Amino acid sequence: MDFQTGPIRDASRGGDYGRVVELVRRGRQMSQKALGQALGKSQSAISRLEKRGHASYSTDVLAAAAAHLDIPPSLVGLTGGRTGQDRVRDDDPMYRRTVLGGALAAMAAPVLASVPNTHEPTGGQAAALRLTTSSYRRLDGTTPSRDLADAVDGHIRLIQAVTRSATADADRARLAAVGSEAASFAGWLAWDKGDHGSARSWYGGAVKSARTSGDPLLTAYQTGTLAQFEAHVGNGIQALNLARRARRVLGEKHPPVADAWLLSVEALGHAAAGDRRSADRALTASRTAAQELTAECEPPPWPWVFTFTPDKVAACRVACGARLGLHKWVLDQEVEALTTGHAKQRALLVLDIAAGHLASGRVEAAFALASHALEVGMRYRSGRIVERARGVRRSLTSSSPPKLVRDFDERLHGVYL
Repeated sequence: MDFQTGPIRDASRGGDYGRVVELVRRGRQMSQKALGQALGKSQSAISRLEKRGHASYSTDVLAAAAAHLDIPPSLVGLTGGRTGQDRVRDDDPMYRRTVLGGALAAMAAPVLASVPNTHEPTGGQAAALRLTTSSYRRLDGTTPSRDLADAVDGHIRLIQAVTRSATADADRARLAAVGSEAASFAGWLAWDKGDHGSARSWYGGAVKSARTSGDPLLTAYQTGTLAQFEAHVGNGIQALNLARRARRVLGEKHPPVADAWLLSVEALGHAAAGDRRSADRALTASRTAAQELTAECEPPPWPWVFTFTPDKVAACRVACGARLGLHKWVLDQEVEALTTGHAKQRALLVLDIAAGHLASGRVEAAFALASHALEVGMRYRSGRIVERARGVRRSLTSSSPPKLVRDFDERLHGVYL
């Protein structure tokens, strides 16, 4: 869909954001009713939104509509989003090769500025290698994992070579911490490609390297990350065992963000194990802890390079609700949840939300959302997104599905990743 020219851009420049929503909705072949169900609004409310013209708008509703329809936030007057031109450049193969081949150094400065330096590896080769890992991580939101994987593999081999040549114990410890971060990111890329075996191997390597570094905080973080992966792929008991191991490594004195984040990981583990009550308790405690973190306004300590907020707890509740078959958990949190993460992460959340709509009998809304998420999965060649889309489709057993579902099937059957 062309966001750069034509009526969409004209409507945006004129401040008619409702018209932008209407044009994109029609382009996505989504009805007002389906969009309304996705946003928890009535069809008439969507109609009023689209006809508001140059009047004032609710930013929450605009943000939710933009997230569902994959509209660049700047086109509906929201800050914090990239422009459509940025997106076109990110999807251009020549631009991607240029970034991967030579622009990492230019990206390092803003990445470093956004990451707190408490406890992080410092000095010489370790610092330079870590900046490269951070730059690759920043590219993840706009670059297919399959394009990043080879570059990251080469980066890890370089880290290993530098580590072998290090002579001082302190240097080896710092390089082990850097290797742990890079291995964890390689695990994420493998998971996004749908390669669970390689993902598990990389995450396990990240834990081992963290132990070698001698940093208990990093070891607990990587163990918790492996627990999160196991929970998402359905191994609830293993996830909970790993989360308990992470807590033992942390000990009694640990930063508040560690507790808030681990509670969300434990909630996912309980959900994967089918324990609704324990999942609810963990989510409630995690949200309380996240709200306290938000009130303190302090940056998280390394290795938590991203803040942990109530929005992320909302996203976790959506994921738990989808796995437990609790559509109320999903639909009550969807608008808040979709304010976090990049396009690929939001696509996975959208598929969880689609599962919630399907469980409540809203087939049209479910597959309108699933179709949108599948588009993102195909654009970024994400095996994880495509497989999750297949899972949503399997949950509908009707022998005579509506046309929207048949169209979804046709597109899904043509995806080979």
